[in-house]
Amino acid sequence: MSILVTGGAGFIGSHLVHALLRQNHEVTVLDDFNDFYSPTLKRENVATFGGRAKVVEGDICDAPTVDALFDRSHFDCIVHLAARAGVRPSIQFPELYLRTNIDGTFRLLEAARRTGVPRFLFASSSSVYGLAKRIPFSEDMALPQTLSPYAATKLAGEHLCGNFSNLYGLRVVCLRFFTVYGPCQRPDLAIHKFTKSILEGCPIPKFGDGSTRRDYTYVDDIIQGVLGALCYEGKIFDIFNLGESETTTLNELIIAIEEALGKKAFIESLPEQKGDMPRTYADISKARALLNYQPQTKISLGIQRFVDWYREKMI
Repeated sequence: MSILVTGGAGFIGSHLVHALLRQNHEVTVLDDFNDFYSPTLKRENVATFGGRAKVVEGDICDAPTVDALFDRSHFDCIVHLAARAGVRPSIQFPELYLRTNIDGTFRLLEAARRTGVPRFLFASSSSVYGLAKRIPFSEDMALPQTLSPYAATKLAGEHLCGNFSNLYGLRVVCLRFFTVYGPCQRPDLAIHKFTKSILEGCPIPKFGDGSTRRDYTYVDDIIQGVLGALCYEGKIFDIFNLGESETTTLNELIIAIEEALGKKAFIESLPEQKGDMPRTYADISKARALLNYQPQTKISLGIQRFVDWYREKMI
């Protein structure tokens, strides 16, 4: 297949590109290399492709860039990973998140419609579940309230995907990722940030009492789910959770990182943050049944793999 991966220079995107290349797909990456975190890290990710993927530098919100790319290329599938990510920065910069995550998603869907791309995969987020009371979270739950602009933009992206599927027959799969971590993880994310701070003897911020729970999902397991979705021939529009279906408290996460590093953390206790979900917990029975999704990496092993990568690549 000829596959366009938006955000393919980033953390999850670069892992996906490598997996697609191993399967001998023809891969094009569209990424704007913005400064949300160091563009140098993204260019280092791209360098590992060894020239086997075509890389286009451009903004998904820029209509001439997107239209020109689709006019000169034929794609069998779009995997749309590009987004402004993170709950807390979305509260600071909501307009940027609305533009990138909603307008950018619309721009790609419209280009896919116009040029006859048959399949579209959209990276959504567990944040769409908000304060859902029933756990674990399942795809058929009503979602009456999100807690941050980031979450709102991801739910809006899902609805746009549903519109284009219904109106134009575009086959769409929305994948709700649950707290992805692993080698090449973004520096702003907790596991990367905590590892760096502990090694450097700096305090790590702990918001609240440490009882918040997350369904941490190793990047290799997420990629397995994305590859399964590429082959999905079920409903023309569908949604799947991709998580580990296990939860870890913030306190437990800090202890796991300490044990992997062999070094204690200095804790800076801070108030709970508005917009943060108290827990995430994925019901993955649907993905298991229909995508053959089989996550393998427990948090203890995944943390050790991340720490080993960090010591090798970042020090």
